[in-house]
Amino acid sequence: MPDIEVAFLGPRGTYSHLVAETRFGRAARMAPLPTILDVCLHVRRNHRAVGVVPIENSSGGVIHETVDILLANKPRIYVEEELSLEVTLALLGRKNEKARVLYSHFAPLEHCRGWLKKHLPRVERKVVNSTAVAALWAAAENGAVALGNRRLAQLYGLDVLAYPVQADVPNLTSFIVVRGTKIAPRNPQKTSLCVRLPNEPGALCTFLDKFRHDGVNLSLIVSRPVRGCPREYAFFVDLEGGAQSPNVRRAIVAAKRVSTHFRVAGTYPCRKPYAS
Repeated sequence: MPDIEVAFLGPRGTYSHLVAETRFGRAARMAPLPTILDVCLHVRRNHRAVGVVPIENSSGGVIHETVDILLANKPRIYVEEELSLEVTLALLGRKNEKARVLYSHFAPLEHCRGWLKKHLPRVERKVVNSTAVAALWAAAENGAVALGNRRLAQLYGLDVLAYPVQADVPNLTSFIVVRGTKIAPRNPQKTSLCVRLPNEPGALCTFLDKFRHDGVNLSLIVSRPVRGCPREYAFFVDLEGGAQSPNVRRAIVAAKRVSTHFRVAGTYPCRKPYAS
């Protein structure tokens, strides 16, 4: 898709970048941006662009920045597709240099705690914002290594010292493709809702019962504080099925009636996980 611009959470070499290139091809115009908010603002201003941002990690949970932007609807964006990545890590550095410091995003440090204890027990660990930043810092410092994907070695002139770095638990990261305008979904498999409920006993139970009644499975429920409204919460809800399905449509109509705020953030397909 060479005529499409794809904004992603940068810098180049992040897993968002890897997923974006896998989905849209290396011929697409790639736009690395420093924050998830920047990606969302970009696609809102540029209606021909799409954005790729992370939303959930199988070990670390949801990415609050992404969820909060969707709940606040600022900027107004729509979920177009879900992508996911089975993350397999590599240890990056320079051959013939003794490792003394390891740079990594916090999630790989948690995922690979056992491997690191066995193979790098005395190496200092420093947390940075992304695996791409970790590789950048490792490339600039003697005796530094990083955890990240193998392509980072090419981007930053490093060697792959070990692959795969064994994780203690499976690591699946989910991403969403976002756009500033709605498009007609093709074969939607999931629907995301942004909801606020009355502050009264049983409100959440009443809301959830609408989906139980029509046999709609909820795969994710996240509560987040409403900014500027102490002790008030909004809910981000994922449900299985597209909003065009009769039972999903009935449940959505019923759930909207018992909500004080209700928005469909997207009804969209989910691609099979990519491998890293």
